[in-house]
Amino acid sequence: PGSTILCWLGMAVSSVGPGVHPPAAGPGAGPGPAEGAEVLFVALSAGFTSLSHPLLYVKLLVQVGHEPLPPTVGRNLLGRKVLYLPGFFTYARHIVRVDGKKGLFRGLTPRIISSTLSTVTRGRVKKAFPLEDMEHVSNKDDVKTSLRKVVKETSHEMMMQCVSRVISHPLHVISMRCMVQFVGREVKYGGVLSSIGMILKEEGFGGFFVGLIPHILGDVVFLWCCNLLAHFINTYAVDDNVSVSSFELWRAGGSFWLI
Repeated sequence: PGSTILCWLGMAVSSVGPGVHPPAAGPGAGPGPAEGAEVLFVALSAGFTSLSHPLLYVKLLVQVGHEPLPPTVGRNLLGRKVLYLPGFFTYARHIVRVDGKKGLFRGLTPRIISSTLSTVTRGRVKKAFPLEDMEHVSNKDDVKTSLRKVVKETSHEMMMQCVSRVISHPLHVISMRCMVQFVGREVKYGGVLSSIGMILKEEGFGGFFVGLIPHILGDVVFLWCCNLLAHFINTYAVDDNVSVSSFELWRAGGSFWLI
């Protein structure tokens, strides 16, 4: 998700180097650097989620095949007449005409809660299961050693991502259902609490985890591809003084990963 990028950034900033421990807070002391960083990135995540929501809302409606507007006639690069489906701004204007400007933010509240749960869960899991004796990949490492370090680090990140996805998925389901209601003009899912009651009543507890497996598989595949690609770029394709991090690849290609 867009919020996934901020989760990774939060991990990178709030992490402490090997062998370095933050000073313990005394009685009456304010929140430490780690807590302050976590609060900061929760706020940034909520802000980014809000700003990107209209774009991801339109993306979701396109993915489910909703085509409320007729295609327009245009020409391709070869000069041939072709039919084009409406773009983002045309689609967004249609939503505003139907639901008003607030309609662009349908399903935002559960999505922000889901993003917050994901960010907080990652931080808690990282503290509960620290990666002991973490060895950072160095250009001086041979191929086997550096690959072993990348696999170890990625496995740890995968565990954190899976746990945070399981915790935040129920709110993700509610957000998706609120947005998809636009297609049939339904009002079944409204507030967060009423949506929780509706799902429990009709589907039971399992209804909160519909679609969880493909969502996790998508996250895991994307994570491993980014980390391994960054590793092989650093090993074979760039100068020793240049390093490409997996976070940079996430930032470049994963901002609008599965909502």
